[in-house]
Amino acid sequence: MRILITNDEGVHSPGLRLLYEFASPLGAVDVVAPESPKSATGLGITLHKPLRMYETDLCGFKAVATSGTPSDTIYLAAYGLGRRYDLVLSGINLGDNTSLQVILSSGTLGAAFQAALLGIPAVAYSLHAQDWEEVLKNREALEIMKAVVQKSAEFVLKYGLPHGVDVVSINFPRNMKRGVKAKLVRAAKFRFAQKVDRRVDPRGSSYYWLYGTDLAPEPDTDVYTVLVEGQIAVTPLTLDLNALNTDRKLDAEALAKLVRYINEAI
Repeated sequence: MRILITNDEGVHSPGLRLLYEFASPLGAVDVVAPESPKSATGLGITLHKPLRMYETDLCGFKAVATSGTPSDTIYLAAYGLGRRYDLVLSGINLGDNTSLQVILSSGTLGAAFQAALLGIPAVAYSLHAQDWEEVLKNREALEIMKAVVQKSAEFVLKYGLPHGVDVVSINFPRNMKRGVKAKLVRAAKFRFAQKVDRRVDPRGSSYYWLYGTDLAPEPDTDVYTVLVEGQIAVTPLTLDLNALNTDRKLDAEALAKLVRYINEAI
């Protein structure tokens, strides 16, 4: 089995190193990631300039850094390196990727969706946390994340993604402890109330900051599961945006089996 690991926070992100460490026992692992942070780039690919790839050493393992976006890394790995992949893992992102509002702009999910377009199963991992320091000091949380990553990836390698699912998004809550459970939930529509702050620079020209403020989470969604209940949200996603001829049948039994598979490990 050959696994591709990527992210949107850049090749030096602690989350990328953790994901490599967790996934390495499962097969041959390639790491191809942006050379610098590329958050909120969605499914964007680079068409207006050439892309570079170069090998770098990350604390004892080799990775390929690229000048492109997370979506670019999928094509660069598959066609630039000429590799065939059985699975793509994206993350671990610092900051949750909950709600359709965030999912549609996320570089972490963008890479997973690009993999799905090539017919490669993909799982994206994100963590509701402020900084990596608080995470790396929490040994219990690291063990839980390791179990979830290994079991979810192992499930997909063994059984494939459930019918009707193109990507699985897994969001970890903050301050995980023993007893935390994975829950199968849909994505909320919104996570933030979008804001625009207009300011004036010293030369009198206007500039703008885009930001968001938290909305009250909707029950039985990924946002509510992670932020309110403090549980792990497992959210199956599909690429099919067509309003017409939507006859895809979802294998709910296989999805329930995936969640049980994860919970047995934590």
